[in-house]
Amino acid sequence: MKRQSYRRKLKRQKWVKYSAFSIVALICAVGISLLTLRIYAQIAGAPPLTVPKTSVFLDSNGNKIGDYLTAERRYWVELDEISPYLIDATIAVEDKDFYEHNGFDYSRIASALLKDLKTQSMAEGASTLTMQLARNLYLTLDKTWTRKLQEALYAYRLEIFYDKDEILEGYLNTVNYGHGMYGIEAASKYYFGKSASELTLAEASLLAGIPKGPSIYSPINDYEKAMDRQQIILKLMKDQQYITADERKRANSEEIVLKNDQWTASNSVAPYFLDTVWQEASEILEKENLNIVEGGWTIKTTLNQAHQKAAEEAIADNMPDSDLQVGFVSMDVETGHVTALVGGRNYEESSFNRVTQAVRQPGSSIKPILYAAALENGFTPLTFLDVGETVFTYDNGRATYKPQNVNGEFADGEMTLAQAIAISDNIYAVKTLEKIGYEKYEDMLKRFNLNYSNANNPSIALGTIETSLYDLTNAYNTIANQGKQTKPTTILEIKNSKGETVYKYKKTKAEQVISEEDAYLLTDMMTGIFDPVYSDYSPATGVSLRPRMTHTYAAKSGTTVSDQWLVGYTPSYTAGVWNGYDQGKTLSVQQDMAASKQVWIDFMETINKDKQNENFEAPEGVEGVLIDIETGKLATDACPKQRMVYLKKEDVPTEKCSSSDFFDDDSWNNFLDLFPFEAFKDFFN
Repeated sequence: MKRQSYRRKLKRQKWVKYSAFSIVALICAVGISLLTLRIYAQIAGAPPLTVPKTSVFLDSNGNKIGDYLTAERRYWVELDEISPYLIDATIAVEDKDFYEHNGFDYSRIASALLKDLKTQSMAEGASTLTMQLARNLYLTLDKTWTRKLQEALYAYRLEIFYDKDEILEGYLNTVNYGHGMYGIEAASKYYFGKSASELTLAEASLLAGIPKGPSIYSPINDYEKAMDRQQIILKLMKDQQYITADERKRANSEEIVLKNDQWTASNSVAPYFLDTVWQEASEILEKENLNIVEGGWTIKTTLNQAHQKAAEEAIADNMPDSDLQVGFVSMDVETGHVTALVGGRNYEESSFNRVTQAVRQPGSSIKPILYAAALENGFTPLTFLDVGETVFTYDNGRATYKPQNVNGEFADGEMTLAQAIAISDNIYAVKTLEKIGYEKYEDMLKRFNLNYSNANNPSIALGTIETSLYDLTNAYNTIANQGKQTKPTTILEIKNSKGETVYKYKKTKAEQVISEEDAYLLTDMMTGIFDPVYSDYSPATGVSLRPRMTHTYAAKSGTTVSDQWLVGYTPSYTAGVWNGYDQGKTLSVQQDMAASKQVWIDFMETINKDKQNENFEAPEGVEGVLIDIETGKLATDACPKQRMVYLKKEDVPTEKCSSSDFFDDDSWNNFLDLFPFEAFKDFFN
């Protein structure tokens, strides 16, 4: 018994000695690690709290046209120039123990690590404000252990060389508040039109919620989600005793008035265009696992300054003195490069981009897409349809639709597809949709990357499915490019702050969306909108522009009660114009209706001035023949209305028109009876 007791005592002594040795070894190891880390930090020195972040934009010729993130540099503010509400709200929601820890919240790290291990992911965040600042200033957003380690090392160095207020100031001046706003001063001016020192509790708590997900919690993108997050932050501030219950109540009742439309970009050429570039660059860099927030990028764009100037001058010269808005975009036919873009009349008053962000009903400007489907399904430019007043029945007979033409009149009898495009006859369009079927039309819309609807309503033939000017212009660009589709782009090249090329535009093989033959037939028919020969009961929709035309154009207009469109092209460039009111106000005066056409023709004539006219070249298999437009037969001297019409060779008519085509049988026989000579009658018959 004593022997066993002795052995247990000896065993305990050995365990105590071993444990003590292990603890000492662990302490030494930790000490050595901390000493090593400290030595590393001292050697590496203090990381800069600010880094050069200006990104430069160049036009297609390499000339500087603007920069980005100058607002962050220009509006760097000290901590005492920031509303205490914003400071408290940020700490409450992002890092409540900021002033107590040394850069790392070990409880949050342990919790996040356990969750990541369980889910085998790195989705759970545990970053303190110090770690977030390190990431904002020095690192990319990729979720790897290497980046996490680098973030920790930078955070450690920041905590050694800077006090807490300096770190907090750095964070608040570099964090992303959405819409290209980096830093609280820029964000405050962008969202509320005031300095960060003037933010109220309601405004501060709203802004403090954005950095968690700028695209999700921006009040401009989703007001309801932003306000929900604001409520969470106000509760945290009250629970952490930053504010009282009464202050929280007053903040809840305060009306939030956003003033982002007052943001200006006075030092930039083509601000709407540069916004589009920045968005595209963000997406490109994200695919390369790079963070656009790093700044220092040199972005060579597709902007043609001569085109941009022509567009801006055309808008300034032709827009009426009213609230009527405008969107304009031009593209290179072969490459899809955006050469000019104007998203509104005044960027300082409204930065909303009516080219890329607005979706409206395109009206009759959608018809070329409908007729592209028709050409694939038995139609030719000489397909006749009766276009008299018609009531259409749909939804298995439960509903009716009675389309009207713009002038309120209807033709008496039939007309060809070519004439229907020229005068934009609506009965012809709806009958075409009925004949080819909704599925064929939907398929064509998808091929052109345009919105479509599963609701089989005949009105969609007349452009009731909303689309953006950017997408519709690209669809026309595809037709102009012989049916080959290229993705539109605003960027040619991106270099990082070291001058290294991280992205270069590469022309990819274009997809053949429709055949070259059908693309050319559509183009030829769209030249008809400027031809007075098609004007019968209704003038061709572009005939008023004919006196100003010095070049060959193909185009189509579109009109709704609140939108006016014109999209058209030469063999080299496509341009699209939209006019309307932001709130969908009715277009009420002729000046409103005419503005888009005048802007379009001014631009086209300006960029083509002193240049040789470009004709559209017909592909093999397509032949031009002189046609009598009344009968669709080969024209002769007896036919008063003649036009060169291009057709697939197998569709060229063989019958010639004659005088008898312009009389009905009874009238023609009565006319011949006036002559007594049988030989005379035989000659005309």
